[in-house]
Amino acid sequence: MTAVVLQARLDSSRLPQKALLPLDGKPLVFRVMEALNNVPAGLRILACPQDSLSAFEPLAAQAGFEITAGPKDDVLERYCQVIRRFKITRVIRATADNPFVFTDAAFAINAEALALNADYSGYSGIPTGAGVESVSASALLRAGSESSSPYDREHVCPYLYSHPDLFSLHRPLSPIRWQGSNIRLTVDTQEDFDRALVLYGALRNEPLRYHGFTILKKYAEIFIE
Repeated sequence: MTAVVLQARLDSSRLPQKALLPLDGKPLVFRVMEALNNVPAGLRILACPQDSLSAFEPLAAQAGFEITAGPKDDVLERYCQVIRRFKITRVIRATADNPFVFTDAAFAINAEALALNADYSGYSGIPTGAGVESVSASALLRAGSESSSPYDREHVCPYLYSHPDLFSLHRPLSPIRWQGSNIRLTVDTQEDFDRALVLYGALRNEPLRYHGFTILKKYAEIFIE
């Protein structure tokens, strides 16, 4: 089974409590889940630390996500726990600071990963905050058992793509319609969030709000002269 697994936490040094900041009347993390509901998957799970569980539980339920708590800093182990608990075979990995994830690109990269039986797949060339990673559960479990680096364990996938001798990697340049490596769509700072408020408002009435071309077009209209 393929599952969307969204990692989220409350504490952020650059923008405290950003997951709960209101984006058009709903918390940021809810808007991310709302977007990910457009990615085909058998299951959707919010994976958070224990200290975030009570804040996120009602939001996950409202968005139709399962929720589970695991280690705060060892995010790789958090994913491994999710895999073991829900018997997942492939993970579409997403992060809670990306409300403008390109769900059409997410569908495409996962389809490519399945066709190639790749351990790790992710597009290059798309805006920061627009992408997801498609990762086989077996590869994540292997990384969890072999990696001891705090960096690898916090960031989940570096052990895979730093060991091409051990894992099958698929890291293509994205199709041109999704390209925009100079564009920043993630929310990590107050400036990012202020920009997200403007862009989200502009996309409010778009039927394809979470399709990459629509988002890039609106971003260009607003922020690129």
